[in-house]
Amino acid sequence: MDPSPKPPLPDTPSARRIGLLAGWGRYPLVIAESLKRQGCETYCLGLAGHADPALAERCCEFRWIGLAKLGQAIRYFRRRRVTEAVMAGKIHKTVLFQPWMWLRLLPDWRMLREAIPHFLTRRKDCRDDSLLTMMVEAFAADGIRFLPPTDFAPDLLVKPGVLTRRRPSAWQRKDIAFGWTLAKEMGRLDVGQSVAVKAQAVLAVEAIEGTDACIRRAGRLCPAGGFTVVKVAKPQQDMRFDVPTIGLGTLQSMVEAGALVLAVEAHRTIIVDEPEVVDFANRHGLIIVALTEPAVGERGPEAEIAFKQDDLRDTLASRIETEEENSRGTGIPAVNDQR
Repeated sequence: MDPSPKPPLPDTPSARRIGLLAGWGRYPLVIAESLKRQGCETYCLGLAGHADPALAERCCEFRWIGLAKLGQAIRYFRRRRVTEAVMAGKIHKTVLFQPWMWLRLLPDWRMLREAIPHFLTRRKDCRDDSLLTMMVEAFAADGIRFLPPTDFAPDLLVKPGVLTRRRPSAWQRKDIAFGWTLAKEMGRLDVGQSVAVKAQAVLAVEAIEGTDACIRRAGRLCPAGGFTVVKVAKPQQDMRFDVPTIGLGTLQSMVEAGALVLAVEAHRTIIVDEPEVVDFANRHGLIIVALTEPAVGERGPEAEIAFKQDDLRDTLASRIETEEENSRGTGIPAVNDQR
C-alpha cells in the first residue's frame, strides 16, 4: 500500500529586502551589520566620496552612486524589488556650494526635476529638512518607503543619564541648560543641531560645516578650553534622516579643541560604538550626559530638571559615606547598617 501523501510544506518566507543609502561615517556600517544579523537582504548604494567601501562585505549587494543620481538610485531599488529603505551617514552639504557644482555632480533628469524649485527658481529653500524630504518623497512616489534606521538598531539611541565617571559641576549644568535652549531654537529653524558655550556665552553655532568643525571653531575662539557642547534633536525631528549622531570622531574633536562637556538628547541621539566612546571619554577626563525634555508645562530649564534625580542620589551617597567614616571612628553603626 502506498504511504499516505505528505502535506505540502509551507512556503519559506523570503528575506526582507531593505535598501540602504549610505553616506559618510561608521553609522552606515553599524546599520548594515544590524540588518545582516536580522536576516535582511540589504541592497546598498554608497554615495561616492562619502561611503565606506567596507559596506560591500556587509551587504547582499553594493554599488557606488553619485550624489545627484536620484533617478538612478530609484531604478536600482525598484529593479531589485526593494520597497523599504533606510538612509544612514552624513552627507557633506558643503559639496553643494562648490564652484561649478552642477557640472561636477552631473545630476540625472529626475534630480534636475526635483531640484529646480530649490536651486533654480528658489521657490523652496535648501535647508537640510527641505532637501532630504524632497528625496524621500521622490522615492515614495515610486513605491519605496524610507524607515528610521533605528527601527533596526534601537540600542543605538542613547539612554538618559551621565555616561562617564566625571559628572558636570553646577556651573557646567548652567551652561548645559543655557546651550540646550539655544540648540533647540537652532534646530527649530533647521540651522544646525549643536552649539558650543562657556560661562553662558555662545562660542559657536553649527551650520552646514557639521558638529566637528563647529567644535574646532569654538576651540580656536576659546583657547582657554573647558567649554560645553550641546547637541540635540530638532523639535520637529524626522527620525528617518539627519538624526543627531555622536561617535569617537566627536570626542576626538573635543579633545583637540579643549572642550570638556558633551550634553546630548536621550532617546533622540545616536551614539555609535558606545563602549569605545565612553572609554575614550573617561581616559581623557571628558563628561558625557544624556538628557530628556521635561513634560509640557514643567518649569525651569530642561537640562536642570533632568539632573534633579542625580542631585538626590549624590546627596544620599555623600551622607552615607560621611556616616560610614564616623562609624569607623566611634564604633557606632552607620544609619544604612542599622536593622
